[in-house]
Amino acid sequence: MIIDKAKAVLRIEAEGILALIDQVGQQFQKAVDLIMASHGRVIITGIGKSGLIGQKIVATMNSTGTSSFFLHPVEAMHGDLGMVDAGDVVLAISYSGETTELCILLPSLRKRGVKIIAMTGNPSSSLAAAADAILSVAIPQEACPLGLAPTTSTTATLAMGDALAVVLLDLKQFNVSDFRRNHPGGSLGERLKIQVAEVMLTGPAIPMVAADATLRQAIGVLNDKNLGAVLIMANEQTMAGILTDGDVRRLVSQGQNLDTTTLAAVMTAAPKTITEGLLAADAVSIMQRHEITILPVTDSTGRLRGVLHLQDLLGKGEFRFLV
Repeated sequence: MIIDKAKAVLRIEAEGILALIDQVGQQFQKAVDLIMASHGRVIITGIGKSGLIGQKIVATMNSTGTSSFFLHPVEAMHGDLGMVDAGDVVLAISYSGETTELCILLPSLRKRGVKIIAMTGNPSSSLAAAADAILSVAIPQEACPLGLAPTTSTTATLAMGDALAVVLLDLKQFNVSDFRRNHPGGSLGERLKIQVAEVMLTGPAIPMVAADATLRQAIGVLNDKNLGAVLIMANEQTMAGILTDGDVRRLVSQGQNLDTTTLAAVMTAAPKTITEGLLAADAVSIMQRHEITILPVTDSTGRLRGVLHLQDLLGKGEFRFLV
């Protein structure tokens, strides 16, 4: 009974988030355009559970390149409104769209010339009527059996905030290096400040195979090392190319003979590399830019020194250091 109820709650909340997909349209585009056109900050306001969700959205936006702060609607009417400038955009959160404290604040915001984005489950509400753009977070039902405690609705609001933050991140071309600057004390920030040489896989852990080896031999190394690629070696120290598991699937589907096809004939020559003295953040940037997950590490003369995998850089299990 308990397990079934817990699963039912999760199912209802998941369905609530899925219901948002069809609600993302021109109004979402308009909200994004308002923020991108603004020279100010995104000010997020709400009260109660909506205010708590709003504070999390603020944290997400600030860490991903969109300057933001939380404004409590009651405190705003008692002096904090002075933090609002005409170039700002206000994201006002209220599922009902009729929250008294928030609706009282709206005329004062309008007088300051700010643009207002309403995040609400009621597009016919007073909040929606006062807004320049409406982000609908309407959900089929709350997970609370009484239909009273905000459950699915707050989850949906949080998810919509994440969607907005991530779209803005992409439009602002916010990258891993930017993220690291915003997280100097976080565990990810610490990892990305480490030199490549301190975290790369070395020795027997490197998936290597000779250029004259067969496709079947490469598959054996792929399965053994489980990094998603093998490095094709011209000699013991110099790479000739790379072959990924995606390449193997494509070649097999094309009917390539596993026992007669040599790697020199099908590899990708001159793969992207990084030198061992650079930072992990630089490696992640290269991977992001070229949409790859494995990166060979070389010294200044081009000799292979190790290999990096994206999951290790971003924290798959224990973070490994050379000793």
